[in-house]
Amino acid sequence: MAQEPLIDITLYHNPRCSKSRCALELVRERGVEPNIIPYLDQPPERATLEALVRLTGVASVRELMRTKEDEYKVLNLASINDEQALLDALVAHPRLLERPIAVAGDKAVVARPPERVLELLP
Repeated sequence: MAQEPLIDITLYHNPRCSKSRCALELVRERGVEPNIIPYLDQPPERATLEALVRLTGVASVRELMRTKEDEYKVLNLASINDEQALLDALVAHPRLLERPIAVAGDKAVVARPPERVLELLP
């Protein structure tokens, strides 16, 4: 009997977020235990954020940002069009990172809605 291939998924997760919890549940329901990164406690480094931008294929760092957070408004990030400055803001304020983000191999998705995480499963 052939064994199912192992799927390596990393989930940038906030356990207080219902969308993040739902994405985690969807992955687990399919028999996959993801590598969970509680990004508020373990903020991603700049190189990791750059990789997430590349893997998600977003046109701008802003697409990985929670634009309704207080920090976004206080830092006046809506007026900034410099991608490096937006990355700097994400490094300094991990709460601005959209959630959840799921990564499998050379592809990543912002799992909003949470069902988008299923795009990474065979």
